[in-house]
Amino acid sequence: MSDAEVLEVMTGALAIASKIAGPILIAALVIGVVVSILQTVTQIQEQTLSFVPKLVGTGVLLLFSGNWMLRELVSWITSLWGVIPRL
Repeated sequence: MSDAEVLEVMTGALAIASKIAGPILIAALVIGVVVSILQTVTQIQEQTLSFVPKLVGTGVLLLFSGNWMLRELVSWITSLWGVIPRL
């Protein structure tokens, strides 16, 4: 197994990881900023107030885009298994 093949597999793994985790992280970031702004404006400093909306938002995002995420991951793993005999 050459260095180029290892780099190709690692690049694919990092690309699919960022493709799958990106929307979840962006949604949690946006929800966190909005809740923090609301907490600052209303001067309510409750810790659970920032956690629960992120949890709900992430759950809703997974509910709607989980099928796409699973298809992307399965297609990448299938292509990886197809390349193994060549390696």
